[in-house]
Parts: sequence; structure tokens; C-alpha cells
Amino acid sequence: MAGNPFVQPFAKGEWGEGEDPEQTDRAVGASPQAGAAVAGGDAAAAAESWRAEVKQPLVPDSRGQPVTKATASAVIDLLYWHDIKQTGIVFGSVLLLLFSLTQFSVVSVIAYLALAALSATISFRIYKSVLQAVQKTDEGHPFKSYLDMDATLSEEQIQKYADSALVYVNSTVKELRRLFLVQDLVDSLKFAVLMWLLTYVGAIFNGLTLMIMAVVSMFTLPVVYEKYQAQIDQYLGLVRTHVNSVVAKIQAKIPGAKRKTE
Repeated sequence: MAGNPFVQPFAKGEWGEGEDPEQTDRAVGASPQAGAAVAGGDAAAAAESWRAEVKQPLVPDSRGQPVTKATASAVIDLLYWHDIKQTGIVFGSVLLLLFSLTQFSVVSVIAYLALAALSATISFRIYKSVLQAVQKTDEGHPFKSYLDMDATLSEEQIQKYADSALVYVNSTVKELRRLFLVQDLVDSLKFAVLMWLLTYVGAIFNGLTLMIMAVVSMFTLPVVYEKYQAQIDQYLGLVRTHVNSVVAKIQAKIPGAKRKTE
């Protein structure tokens, strides 16, 4: 996209963090102000017009379309316990579900959850009906607002999620092909070592145990890292330096293992 004045601010550092001019450029046609600025060669004005029109930071998703940071922010709030009550409910519910799966089959867990939900909704429905009969009121169905909600998925939404999933599937297939067909010897050796280590992990833990450990780590490690970031970064730097030196020695000794400089 060389020569396009709309992408020039990127080289000058005028684009903010998370803004990709290559992605937003394709939507300039929808912005009269930004389009006029581009036509006039004013790149800075084009960038500012675009920011003012969308009124929120842009980040490119896997399909290259600008999306808001709301989802990422919600996940960060959960993992960093910004709302203790909300995070506690999510964390406890996920752990309870996983522990239930260690004791019962998937069918049993689904059946028990359905029975619990039905017991709550039926009891509440009967309670409200009796209350309305005693008070001689006509408030209607207690779940009417939820029954009237549109719970259908449009074709556009389905296509959006399908396209997202397709991007991840294609990238995974390409990466696995690259590793298994030894496009880069060092990366394939690293992958082989990782698989070898996983054989020992699999002999000690089953899949559900690993999932429980992953969930606990997701909700504890970010908070620990935030509190002890300086010390952790120091030790990680030492480990990274040691690993890089070992990899460099292996690359020097194995023919064809050294990466080609681009």
C-alpha cells in the first residue's frame, strides 16, 4: 500500500497502540472526512478524522477488521480480579464444573445441571403464580422479558464466527505442516522436545486435571505476576539468556540448523 497518504502516520509514529493503518485504510471510503483528507494528502488529518468518527480505539482481529477492545478488557478484568464478586462467580463455577466432570460422566453432569435449572425456574414460576393469586394481581409470566428476547443468530453473525474459526484452523494447519515437514530444523526440534516432555506430563495427569490446573493458573498467575513483576522478569531474563545460549550452541553443531538471515 505504498504511496497511500493514509498509512504514512504509521511510519512517523502518529498511530496509537492497537491501531493498524493497513486495516483501517480499507474502510476509509465509509468516512467522508477521512477520505477527503486522504485525497488531499493530509495523512495526520486522515488519522484524526478516523479516530474521531469511530470514537474508540481500534485493534485488528484475526480477519483484519477493526474491533473494539471491550472483550479483551472484560477478560483482563476477570483474570486480574478487578471485580472480586464477578471473578469469584466465574472462577468457582468453572472449577465446580471441572471437578464434577472428574466424578461423573458428561451426560450425568449435563443432566444434573439441567435438573437444577429446571427446579429453580419451576419453583419460581409456581411461587409467582401463587403470589399473584393471593394478591389478585395480573403481572403475567415472570420470565416474559426473557421469553420475548431475540435469541436467534443471524446469518451475518454465523458467518462472522465461522470466518474467525476458519482463520485459526488454517493457521494451525499451516504451522503443523511447517513443523512436521521440517521447514525450520530448530523449530521442529523444539516441537519434538515439547512433545517428549508432554509424554511425561500425560503419564502423570489426565486431561481434566490439566484443565483444572490451567484454570487455576489463569486466575492466579496474572495477579502474582502483577505483584512481583520485577523479580519474575529478572529470573525470566536469566532463563531466556541461558536457553538462547544453548540453542545457539545446538545450531552451531548441527548442520543445517542455523537460521538463514533474511
